[in-house]
Amino acid sequence: MSWQEEYKKKCMDAGQALEAVRSGARVWIQSGCGTPSALVEALVARSSEVRDVEVVHMMTLGSANYTRPEYEGHFRHRGLFLGANVREAVAAGRADYTPIFLSEIEGLFISGALPLDVVLMQVSPPDEHGFVSLGTTVDCTLTATRCARVVIAEVNERMPRTHGDTYIHVRHISAIVETSRALLEVCTEPFTDIHLRVARNVASLIPDGATLQTGIGGIPDAVLTCLDDKRDLGIHTEMCSDGVIELMESGVMNGERKSLHRGKAVLAFVLGSKRLFDFIHENPSFEFRPICYTNDPFVVAQNDRMVAINSALQVDLTGQVCSDSLGTKPYSGFGGQLDFIRGAARSKGGVPIIALPSTALRGSVSRIVPVLEPGAGVVTSRADVHYVVTEHGIAYLHGKTLRERAMALIAIADPQFQGELEDFAVRSHYLERKAATAVYV
Repeated sequence: MSWQEEYKKKCMDAGQALEAVRSGARVWIQSGCGTPSALVEALVARSSEVRDVEVVHMMTLGSANYTRPEYEGHFRHRGLFLGANVREAVAAGRADYTPIFLSEIEGLFISGALPLDVVLMQVSPPDEHGFVSLGTTVDCTLTATRCARVVIAEVNERMPRTHGDTYIHVRHISAIVETSRALLEVCTEPFTDIHLRVARNVASLIPDGATLQTGIGGIPDAVLTCLDDKRDLGIHTEMCSDGVIELMESGVMNGERKSLHRGKAVLAFVLGSKRLFDFIHENPSFEFRPICYTNDPFVVAQNDRMVAINSALQVDLTGQVCSDSLGTKPYSGFGGQLDFIRGAARSKGGVPIIALPSTALRGSVSRIVPVLEPGAGVVTSRADVHYVVTEHGIAYLHGKTLRERAMALIAIADPQFQGELEDFAVRSHYLERKAATAVYV
């Protein structure tokens, strides 16, 4: 049977395809802009026919209705990185959060610690050889397809074809649902003046020829706008956004000095707009790989001058970084932060950075804090932290004492909070009053 005949035989509507999900099954859903909306909708529509289905994924876009109260007992979500569409369910106890490095998720599938029954994914139409592409989002999905019993593909004619380790042959797909719908987008929001001030401080640490790991949000987007005067930058990251387009088109980001995958932007997925989807389509400058590769600290470290730029919710005066929770309430996840912080720390000329505005809630709360909130999770330990950057400056903590750390972090806190931070540091015997006062006068 030719692959074309096999393809036609496997085509069906979403309702038919989702009959493969039985009670007690564990279902993996592709994340980000690759979220297979048609299949997710069909999964929820099957709720009355199934019980105890576990839905596993990282941050998906669109609705996650399987987490709503009326579906308790039918579906339960296991979040490996939380997005806005599932946070309330986790906080309410209807869904679960698993703290884990992104680089280690696929190992759970392979080892059998987290066996998968069904994969729901969105792919491009097949090429002349019968291979579909995972397009915007390889993440952990390629590995998931190799471990699951059933693989269901939403074949969307609008999904870009991307290069690298993104291909799956039709013969390895169990059911195909053809669609033609716009991909879910993450549009860049305007960054603030504070984001730009933080970004300028971050940009001052980035040398020519650096390889960058960036995320999404105000600070990463602002950093990318501050790099026009740099030369021969490269990309090795879990994800990138629209902000790389101008830098690549201008030649600033050409990868010419990369020590690993020279000339290639290596990544696991993109989060962006249709403009970015069009840019990555059949673009050999991009090389998509599974997250177990892109985020492996030992792989990251092979990039000379590796600059890892990550954010935080809070940093305490000893340098502990909370990035995944608000007190006891899970907010996001470990993500790739420590994977890249440790990889960059071991890179020749590497620069591991934690970048954050000095305040939150419109300046009413300091993000540089005496101690983390009760129950807050430490994503990056104080021994792993090198640079902490705010709009007020740069603190270098690696190898520093608690006294030196407290002094450096108070100096980059918002001035309105420096006094109370200093008072705590003195009470905690990190600082002596005389020494502390000498720094801030």
